[in-house]
Amino acid sequence: MDADRVQPKSPSEVLLGDDRAQLDAFVEDYRGTIEATLDGLTEEQARRRLVPSATTLLGLLKHVTWMQRVWFEECVGGKSRRELGLVQGPDASFKLGAGDTIASVTAAYREACATARAAVADLPLDAVVTGHRGGPRTLHWVYLQVLRELAHHSGHADILREQILAD
Repeated sequence: MDADRVQPKSPSEVLLGDDRAQLDAFVEDYRGTIEATLDGLTEEQARRRLVPSATTLLGLLKHVTWMQRVWFEECVGGKSRRELGLVQGPDASFKLGAGDTIASVTAAYREACATARAAVADLPLDAVVTGHRGGPRTLHWVYLQVLRELAHHSGHADILREQILAD
């Protein structure tokens, strides 16, 4: 594992922990899992399209970067997508530019994760956050949504990596 990755407690270490410790452990576990799907791949492999959609391993990491920025910087932090320089919808968040590399997308991902951690560090799970254009919700709900997205896309990434390595 890369030395720059956060080394959180694993979910199995917080079986009797409070809700926050458990949610943090699961979110961090999936953050690390999806990032690790790029380990040892070439730029071409990371960009390889194996399905009809724009989904690639590098595109998945770019999308979950966008997703975390939406939930933690827009919803929790109260900044608009325009202020944040984010594309407006999820489909566009998968698209790779010519300058997107494993290193650049990973760096943006790690920055988004660090910003997310800082945004919620002093907030209780029952805090109501109001920055999302869909309306107010609790921080607990945001955690569950992010966990759902990370788990969903980690599964996609695992399958794509398996297919790439089988070639």
